[in-house]
Amino acid sequence: MLIGKPTDIKGSEITPRDVYLRRREFLLGAAAVGLLPAYAGIAAAAPLQAVKSPFSTDEKLTTREDVTSYNNYYEFGTDKAAPAANAHTLTTKPWSVKVDGMAGKPADYALDDILKGVTLEERIYRMRCVEGWSMVIPWVGFPLADLLKRIEPQGSAKYVAFETLKRPAEMPGQRGILQPLPWPYVEGLRLDEAMHPLTILAVGLYGETLPNQNGAPLRLVVPWKYGFKSIKSIVRITLTDKQPPTSWSLQNSSEYGFLSNVNPEVDHPRWSQAMERRIGEGGLFAKKRPTLMFNGYGDQVASLYSGQDLKADF
Repeated sequence: MLIGKPTDIKGSEITPRDVYLRRREFLLGAAAVGLLPAYAGIAAAAPLQAVKSPFSTDEKLTTREDVTSYNNYYEFGTDKAAPAANAHTLTTKPWSVKVDGMAGKPADYALDDILKGVTLEERIYRMRCVEGWSMVIPWVGFPLADLLKRIEPQGSAKYVAFETLKRPAEMPGQRGILQPLPWPYVEGLRLDEAMHPLTILAVGLYGETLPNQNGAPLRLVVPWKYGFKSIKSIVRITLTDKQPPTSWSLQNSSEYGFLSNVNPEVDHPRWSQAMERRIGEGGLFAKKRPTLMFNGYGDQVASLYSGQDLKADF
């Protein structure tokens, strides 16, 4: 049985579409009655069964082609098309995540063990990149809070730090003398942000297993923050009482703060953040739309920042 497929071959060219759809309907039906696990493995394009989430936006989806071909993933190249072209080299199975720091249950957890017992949800989130473009993506994942509760943060823990894979042999962007960022890529959240129900760990999109260029096999999704906060290909989660370093703040702290909340009132020093352009809606000539505070999720998350000056603490 063919499990994976070359990135330049359409699925319809490997298996007739009607056969594929009948197989997928069978798998989804079997999962619904408990005959299959909620997570169907880490093979490319494996169908994922997920319940619909009440957190989803009803906005028009960005096409799967755009979502999987226009990416920031510097480990595979700085051009937006480079990750889709180069990420096929990444090995995603087996995969484990090291949990350490102020956790009651530190260990190296196999991804399959992390996913045992979780309920996957399809969450349609709008995602905003700092350069002024946005997408609407149907993620498949589960609340980060579910995992954090299982690993039992200690009372003194205030932050969650994340680390991406460092594997130059498979990540061409990590090779060479001049590097755009320090590796491995690192990010972090306050514990209250990490525990918020909007924050998820994603394992798929568009009902299929997460493509490599989108952060396979496990990535963070924080929809009210700029996209670089949603760290990809996670291999380490650390509970800590100190604010962790983040890659873009290490690169230029005057341009990239720790919170990185979507805020139209705080411009990047080199461009305005007040407007945005939706990918797939006419390219550079598409009419821009106003950027929404907290990317439109203010009703859910504004209380996290009560009393803070978000122009100074960006």
